[in-house]
Amino acid sequence: MDLITPGFGLVFWTVITFLVLLFLLRKFAWKPILGAVSDREDGIKEALAAAENARLEMENLQADNERILKEARAEREAMLKEAREIKNKMISDAKDEAQNQANKMIAQAQAAIESEKKSAMAELKSHVASLSLEIAEKVVRKELADKNQQIELVESMLGETTLN
Repeated sequence: MDLITPGFGLVFWTVITFLVLLFLLRKFAWKPILGAVSDREDGIKEALAAAENARLEMENLQADNERILKEARAEREAMLKEAREIKNKMISDAKDEAQNQANKMIAQAQAAIESEKKSAMAELKSHVASLSLEIAEKVVRKELADKNQQIELVESMLGETTLN
């Protein structure tokens, strides 16, 4: 029954043993345990700080990516606008060049037509002149005394000749 009703000596030695154990644990176990817990706490804090830094860095990267994407879109739009302007200028230049060429060709054709017209008129005048000379020659060959015969001759010659 000594265990159920402890005596003063048992309590005294139990307390002394507990205090010695507590002292030994504090001297040899608590510091390493508290150091490990403190290290663990510091590691967790560092991990949280690193995670926060990584999150901030990711936000910055995302913002940079969005800015770069906006710049790329703006540059693409500028390039497309410039390409459209170049295309329109090239089309306009080609139309102007084609119009100039057409005007030159029309001018050349008109000049050629005018030249052909002048040539045809000169040929016609020459032909009329030679016909007139032939008629005059034939009239002169006939007797000049009979005027009625001369008129008949001229009229018959005129009827026989055709203008080409």
